[in-house]
Amino acid sequence: MLPDLTQYLWIVWLCFIGVCVIIELLTLEFTFLMIATGSLGGFAANLLGAPWWVQILVALVLAVLLILLIRPVLLRLTRKGADPTPTNLSALYGMSGRVVLELGENGGQVKLANGETWTAAFEGSPPEVPLPIGSAVVVSAIRGSTAFVIPSTERRAGA
Repeated sequence: MLPDLTQYLWIVWLCFIGVCVIIELLTLEFTFLMIATGSLGGFAANLLGAPWWVQILVALVLAVLLILLIRPVLLRLTRKGADPTPTNLSALYGMSGRVVLELGENGGQVKLANGETWTAAFEGSPPEVPLPIGSAVVVSAIRGSTAFVIPSTERRAGA
């Protein structure tokens, strides 16, 4: 005769909670923390002698409620004092620059305000006359290693 495996369900709950906590430590997004906390409710239902399906239902309801109600508050609180300054590629959108290698239909090069020199191309259709060296441009997109720019309304340096 086979043993009743539901009497060992508490071990499954503890292992599942442990795995969720480890994943949470790696992701830091509070999702797996909420699932682990909901699973604690399932574990408590197990200790109170509830059937396995009630344990799962309790864990599911608690986890969903925590994810929907508590997680957004925790995320807002952790990001409250965060630096809103854009970084990496996000910081390049809208940045001004100057043409350093004539910018025509085959592209060119621009030096951005942060000092970086990028291969450049026009966003949309290029103008009929290439932009001369020193012309002002604004970055509208980055695709791969190419900065897509549009001519700026700013006057050329020295003009």
